[in-house]
Formats: sequence, C-alpha cells, structure tokens
Amino acid sequence: MPDNRLPETDFSLDDIPANPPVHHAEQALLGALLLDPYRLKTIGPLGPEHFASAGHRALFAAMAALAPPAPALHAKKPVWITSVLDHAHPHARGLTTAYLHTLVSACPEPAHAAAYARMVRADHARRTVLVHAELLIQATTDPSLPDPAALTLRRADALASLFDDLAASVPSHPGSLPRTQPPHPQSRAADPDVASEEQLLLSTATARPAALPSMRWLRPEDFALPLHGALYRCLTALAFRGEPVDAVTVLWEAQQHGLLTQAFAPKDVLELLAAPAGPPEHWGEQILLRSLLHHAHTAGLHIRAYAQDPANSTHQVITGGRRALADLTAVRVRWQHATSPPPTGPPRTRPAPASRAGPPAPRTASARSSR
Repeated sequence: MPDNRLPETDFSLDDIPANPPVHHAEQALLGALLLDPYRLKTIGPLGPEHFASAGHRALFAAMAALAPPAPALHAKKPVWITSVLDHAHPHARGLTTAYLHTLVSACPEPAHAAAYARMVRADHARRTVLVHAELLIQATTDPSLPDPAALTLRRADALASLFDDLAASVPSHPGSLPRTQPPHPQSRAADPDVASEEQLLLSTATARPAALPSMRWLRPEDFALPLHGALYRCLTALAFRGEPVDAVTVLWEAQQHGLLTQAFAPKDVLELLAAPAGPPEHWGEQILLRSLLHHAHTAGLHIRAYAQDPANSTHQVITGGRRALADLTAVRVRWQHATSPPPTGPPRTRPAPASRAGPPAPRTASARSSR
C-alpha cells in the first residue's frame, strides 16, 4: 500500500521572517501615543492609511477619533488604553490588552513620537511609489488593453503627481541619488512581430519616400533592432539631402555607413526593402508605440527597484523616479505629435516684422496732416 503521507518538514522560529524596521517604528509611535495621547497634535500629518499593519491602522484610527482623557484621570487610571482597545477591536479582532501593553514597552521615549511618525510616513511613501510603479509596468505589458499608450501615460502621470506631492512634504537634499543600481533594459527583439513591422516600415518608406519629411517623430533609436534603426538613418539622410531614394541608393548609403558585413550582404538589403505594404506612417506609429511602451516599462522597473530598496530615502526615490520618467518624456512628445489630428483650419499668417536696418521712413503729407 503506497504511503500518501506528506513528507515531514521541520519548522522553527528561525524560519519566521523578522519584522522590518517600520514595524518597530509603528509600535514605538503607538506606544508613545498610549503613554501620552496629547502628542497626537505634535506628530504632523498622519492617517491610519500610513500604517503597514492592519492592527496598527485600527489603533491609530481609534486614537484619532477619541478625545484624550483629562491629564489627572489619565495619570491614575488606564481609561485611555481601555477606550482605544474597545474602539479598535471591532476592526481588528486580534488586538488584546496584552498587545497594547507590548506597544507601551516598545516605545523607548515618548518625546520622540514625531520622529517615529516621520519613519511611518517615509515607509508609506516608499510602498505607495512601489504600487504605482507596478501599475505602470503592468500597463506596458498587458496585451489585452485596447489603448495601452493612453493607460501607460496616465499611470506615468499618476507617478509624476505622486512625486510632486511627496516632494512638497520631504526636505530636499541636493545631489542625493538612489544607491540602487537599476536593472538592465530588456531586449525588445524577442517578439517576431517586431522585426516584421520594422522591415515593412523600411520597405514602404523606400517605396514612398515622400512620407519621410512628415515622419520626423520617428527616430532610429525607436527601432528594436539596431540594424533596422541604422537603415532608417540611411533613409532619412538621403531624404534630408534631397537625393533619390530607392533600394539601390539605400544600399549604397548603407555601405557608406559601414553596415554591410558577411552576415548582412547587399542582397540581404535588397530583399529587406523589396516588400512594401501599406502606408509608412502606419508602421512608423507601431514602432513608436513599442518604443513608448519600452521606455515606460524601463522607467517602471527603475522606479520599482528604487522603491524596493529600503536603504533609499524618500528624497532619493523621488529624485531617481523623476529622472526615470524624464527619459520617457521625449518619446511621449513625439508620440503625441505622431497621433494628434492635423489642424483643420488654414495656417495663421503672421505679419512680416518691420526692418530694423536703414533710416526711418519719411513722414508723408497725409501723416503730417492727420497729426
């Protein structure tokens, strides 16, 4: 008869992960407020949502909702602890009188309550940034989204607004950068559709070069494959110089740029440029969209790495996060330019500026008579 019993596993107290420093900061703060409830007015802006522990959130909400007892009564009887526990217990059933006494013993010095509150706010800021970074990463990798660019940019705006709000409440430290090494950017060439779309752009732009001047929003660095980006640079260079653009001229330009090798022979260039399909603008937008999502994904990974490292201060997370989002801004501007509808009305004409050179125009008789 087979033995279906699960293998025995030995567990010990050492297997339980240690509480993070913020847990002890929360305990010290709540202990200080249990010992001296009148310090609630001295700890600065703080709400239950700033606490990581659900039990601690319930206790602080009770403290904020209740009126502290008279100092003389508080010195004689534990009415404050009893009131806080009774108010918080319906929201956190695991709370006991013994745990509230543990909080009191966990407070080294009630006078340091404001410092403990700053620690709680700092860790809440780091956790909030981490959540927003995860949402940004998710928006860039979800294939089911009908408009991934719009959602991605909204998530990026939410992060930027969060950094602005945090910066208003955090003292600045000029030159303070995150200590965390950001992760290396991921390769974009794994998807087979990437190479296909980039080849279609190159071939259609070669067949219809008249579209190139209006596609200045697309850059060689937007291409996932560096070779395709280099070929697009050859195309735009020919168009900028006003020279003829076709497969042969692009091949010659590729030779001038040192792109031809044994692995990428002239016939490979000609074959790559020989299958145009559709308008170049369409394929250009697809490439720019992938570039936008890639930059947003990279920014999200960097911000997540900064927020996951507790060694970084709140200001360091803000500084590193803003720099990561700044790399996305340039691609975002070009995406908005590529996808914005063209102006419907005629272009506005500006009056010609008056010449500053030469003597002033003489006054006419009509001008003198009008004066």
